[in-house]
Amino acid sequence: MLARGDKAQSLTKARLEDFIARHYRLQGNQLQRRFEEAQPFRHLVLDDFFSEDFARSLFDRFPPFDEKLALNEDGRVGAKCVHEDLVALGGPWQQLDALIQTRQFLDWLGNLTGIEGLLYDPHYFGGGTHENRHGQDLDPHVDFNRHPVTGWHRRLNLIVYLNEEWRAEWGGAIEFHSDPRRPPQENHVEVVQPRYNRAVLFETTYWSWHGFERIELPGKDEDERSRKSVALYFYSKKRPKKELTPRHSTIYVDRPLPEHIKAGATLSDEDVRTVQRLVARRDQHIQRLYRHVSDLTERLEVIERSMWLRMRRRLGTLARTLGIRRRRA
Repeated sequence: MLARGDKAQSLTKARLEDFIARHYRLQGNQLQRRFEEAQPFRHLVLDDFFSEDFARSLFDRFPPFDEKLALNEDGRVGAKCVHEDLVALGGPWQQLDALIQTRQFLDWLGNLTGIEGLLYDPHYFGGGTHENRHGQDLDPHVDFNRHPVTGWHRRLNLIVYLNEEWRAEWGGAIEFHSDPRRPPQENHVEVVQPRYNRAVLFETTYWSWHGFERIELPGKDEDERSRKSVALYFYSKKRPKKELTPRHSTIYVDRPLPEHIKAGATLSDEDVRTVQRLVARRDQHIQRLYRHVSDLTERLEVIERSMWLRMRRRLGTLARTLGIRRRRA
């Protein structure tokens, strides 16, 4: 960790003009108009986002895949690794951390999106560097809406891709959905490829459904290439009334079967694997929900027992005060 003096010095040196491409710093009104008009919800796609030298330094210092940081919900090593502590990565990552907490950067983001009072998350909860390998995907979802520590409202996601070599046929493209709960023909999907130094900036609300396609690399599990990005999340202490919902965690919607898998179709080996994978994913989500329900039920029982004991003590105190004695049988 940085010493207090070193961190203050780092913050002083973190200037927007040293990191963000010049044309984005000069197009505030135009970008805000694009953000407001985007469909299926407010977002921006910003190519060549970082200055060329800074993007290259982040790419060169991207952390290696760490299996200890790639454990899935079942405690097994998965295909996604997340480094949440950017400062600990040092070098350009420390510089990025210093930049995104400056008022200059936060106000610039606020100007692009019309969101006032944006706040930096020192916990990087769920954020940081993300590396996804072959076989990884992300079902359509809306993000958790309140920070688990501060209680702040989650307002913006900024994701910058740092994989230098990538082809559309490898999958991994981020998808913006109008509503994945609707039949596929009624769900408008905007697809954005994870191009090097491309940023996607989008609002986080109860309607900002997003995910990414399954990654299918030519070398399968033996392929050393991966989808790399840095994910930065921003918050505010208040949000518009129309966006307010009860507090919730990330909400997922399982993907439907591919359109060609239907009655009368002859299924290939790959089709069977796809069906098995989707069924297994659905089972995992159901198990996760059961765990949540069991946990909530147990907590509720503890609360009920505690309330019952308190009530008995209060009744006993009241009876003694009034001089009421229990009758013996």
